Amino acid sequence: MAVNYSDSDRNFMTRLRRERDDRMNGYRERALKMFPPVCGHCGREFEGKRLRELTVHHKDHNHDNNPPDGSNWELLCVYCHENEHSRNLAADWSEGPSAGAENTSMSTYNPFANLGAILKK
Repeated sequence: MAVNYSDSDRNFMTRLRRERDDRMNGYRERALKMFPPVCGHCGREFEGKRLRELTVHHKDHNHDNNPPDGSNWELLCVYCHENEHSRNLAADWSEGPSAGAENTSMSTYNPFANLGAILKK
């Protein structure tokens, strides 16, 4: 089933894509000039044609937060970048403890409770 878009919808979508591409090209080029072409997680180095596999990750996940000093960016390869966002999706999905929350023990079992007594024997 095809969706019929009006000209104003098409123009709007075209403009949004162009703005996104301009924004991405702008901060990506700046980040590549500021930082060495190395993935911040796995440490792989990139050069030549493979440089396109290196992406800019926004640490606060806000793509509009692009400070001139690059403090909100890190260069990640496409694999580490995907992993980074997948971890956040999994954390949002799970009902476990959230980041920054106080850690509470889920178990009362302590495997080392009698270790001192066993070692003294």
